Amino acid sequence: MARYEQYTRDIDAGPSGREIGAFFDYDRTLISEFSAESFFREVVRTGLMKPRDVPRAVTMVVGYLLGQQPFSSLVEMSAEVVAGEAVADLEEMGDKLFRKRIAGEIYPEAREIFQAHKRKGHTTVLLSSATRYQVQAVARDLGFDEMICNDYETKDGRFTGRMVEPVVYGDGKLRAAEDLAETGGLDLSRSWFYTDGSEDLPLLEAVGNPRPSNPDRDLRRVAGERGWIVYDFTTRGRPSPVEIARSAGIVGSFLASVAVGLPLGLLNGSDRQGINIALGMFGDLGTALAGVDLRVTGEEHLWEHRPAVFIFNHQSYMDSIIIAKLLRENLTGVAKAELKRNPLIGPIFSYGGIVFIHRADRERAIKELEPAVEALRNGTSIAIAPEGTRSVTPRLGRFKKGAFHIAMQAQVPIVPIVFRNTLDILPKGRLLVHPAPVEVTVLPPVETHDWTHEDLDARIDGIRRDFEEILHG
Repeated sequence: MARYEQYTRDIDAGPSGREIGAFFDYDRTLISEFSAESFFREVVRTGLMKPRDVPRAVTMVVGYLLGQQPFSSLVEMSAEVVAGEAVADLEEMGDKLFRKRIAGEIYPEAREIFQAHKRKGHTTVLLSSATRYQVQAVARDLGFDEMICNDYETKDGRFTGRMVEPVVYGDGKLRAAEDLAETGGLDLSRSWFYTDGSEDLPLLEAVGNPRPSNPDRDLRRVAGERGWIVYDFTTRGRPSPVEIARSAGIVGSFLASVAVGLPLGLLNGSDRQGINIALGMFGDLGTALAGVDLRVTGEEHLWEHRPAVFIFNHQSYMDSIIIAKLLRENLTGVAKAELKRNPLIGPIFSYGGIVFIHRADRERAIKELEPAVEALRNGTSIAIAPEGTRSVTPRLGRFKKGAFHIAMQAQVPIVPIVFRNTLDILPKGRLLVHPAPVEVTVLPPVETHDWTHEDLDARIDGIRRDFEEILHG
């Protein structure tokens, strides 16, 4: 499936080779926000910035935005603010901020462009005026070959209060790219640069493939004058009224499905029938309202053997809605224990036979999974994410053993379901959906009747490799 083909077509049709650079700005190019804002709030919240420094920092930022302060003054001030603090603390804070917020702000369009360059063997470079502690988690997650950014001077594991010179900004980005081209054998005349800021014009003019992305007003004007291709990414950032309506509709569809299905079950004297009606209805309504373009390969494997343990990679709340649409009947699942206390969802999930587990307590979680084994023996399938929680990136997490133990005890097969792109619709940390195509690959059932505890790790590793091959093959 070609996602965002309009952005990758020229890359795919162009030359390959390490000598071609793909330079990416960070703020408003790779991610939809200005990371300094989130970073500033987190530095204050964690105490890395003292309260006495906050007024000065705000004044400096306002001065820069009004054109009264040079960018260099801003970054020098930020270095002074963290003077004496431990480098490890700022690194840890940056990693936490990435997981909590920034990962969900990466533009799917930018991620797809980046992957297209990787497929062509280009040298990928994250080139940003932000600091190392703002960008390195994203650089590591995406797999950039090079990272060029501003950095603080350190000594004995602590910050000195000074910047590492030269500052990377404007002409400084061009010089940094030229230095990398000289040492790394890059040909700037054949390279690409993606950025939103007019301050980056020097490097845009130096590369053979300038790509203003979500450009500011001045850059948009210059791009129009020079005939440059302009990209406007729409999958992140401020939600549209339609996205708000879609998201509200999904919540409403859940309540409507329950309101229709459960009374019908009571009327006919069959709780299971009511649950099945609600499940299928919610899957159909929820995916339609979310604008999911569902493309399924191997759908026949969903029905080859019931009951079964259906396992899926977990990136989004949409995963559960898609599972409901695909599996439709005689199904229950596993949820974190905290949801049982929710006054609305808790009773509904309990009625539907959802098994609640305390994920942080391994021994307790194992005991809490016993009702799932009993459900399987009684003919009800189980859907479970072996990663245990949603991932903030497309990377596949480590598989826990619970789902596999359940299948072994109940002597039922495991059916792997591989999702691609649900992260684009509703990543962890966001509340509003964005329509997107979703690829689903259902693999043949894996029998477990001859599995042993001794070979369990190898069996799990084999299934996980199947997921990896589909996700990244």
